[in-house]
Amino acid sequence: MRSSTRAVVAGATALVAAFTLAGCGGDNAASGSGGDKLDVVASFYPLEFIARTVGGDAVNVTTLTAPGVEPHDLELTPKQVGGIAEAKLVVYEKGLQPAVDEAIEQNAKDAGFDIAPAAKLEATGADFEEHEEGEAHAEEGSTTAKPAAFTEAGNEALDPHFWLDPVRYADVVQAVTDKLVETDSANADGYKARAKTLLAEVGTLDSEYKTGLATCKLKTFVTSHQAFAYLAKRYGLTMVGIAGFTPDAEPTPARIKEVQDIVKKQGVTTIFYEELVSPKVAETIARDVGVKTAVLSPIEGLSDANSQETYLTLMRENLQELRKANSCA
Repeated sequence: MRSSTRAVVAGATALVAAFTLAGCGGDNAASGSGGDKLDVVASFYPLEFIARTVGGDAVNVTTLTAPGVEPHDLELTPKQVGGIAEAKLVVYEKGLQPAVDEAIEQNAKDAGFDIAPAAKLEATGADFEEHEEGEAHAEEGSTTAKPAAFTEAGNEALDPHFWLDPVRYADVVQAVTDKLVETDSANADGYKARAKTLLAEVGTLDSEYKTGLATCKLKTFVTSHQAFAYLAKRYGLTMVGIAGFTPDAEPTPARIKEVQDIVKKQGVTTIFYEELVSPKVAETIARDVGVKTAVLSPIEGLSDANSQETYLTLMRENLQELRKANSCA
């Protein structure tokens, strides 16, 4: 954990302490026996954090994606499918995890709540298709593709990583809050009060990013997979992803050469990798071009190493890493 980040979040200690329970979960999407509490299933960590924080002691939240599991690769156990069927509310992002979509379609149509409309997903230009050797690949990671999920009328890829943009995340917080109030009106006042507190924290986070990234000497950053396009767009940066939509996909030699050329040409100082996949490719590129590596978390899930972190602390750690890598005054 980075001590510089701890100083940034000191003022939010009481709120963060209440959030750390969000790290608990895993194969606990079985039926939630929460007594009079509302049983809620969240498909992966960013949504689990919202459900636990806004729900408070009025809900019993279980998560489908255990700490250390890459959300894109999630496969459900029969116990988890049973938990989906029994839950009063299942919060998920349609298209991100096909196994979850199928389980909801078959077992929980009425309980399922897709947050994608609230997130207002866009075609950011991030490349979500794995390329064969020799295929074209845009220099700045701007090639659009046509995966099975995340499509719109124009057949461009819609980027699922809304939570890395605090403004979009706030919209989803509000949508989940409204759904909790609709589902469990007896506890509406508590949901609204906790949501107000969380929305204020996310608003502060947005302000910190605006200020922290406003005067960066370098505007380009390189990541192991293309999860940060919304963040880059929001705060005036350019993301270059080594891999596409699937973080553990192997990039082609041609793509690696492209990334190396960008690093040299633009003076990139750091190759970012993430916690839940191997850093091997990022480390190889960094070694070959003589730059550093560092973690930039896509916050898709927690690991054993950061199980006591929260969405807010991880976002602030990301901000500090970007500021260091991009020479932000």
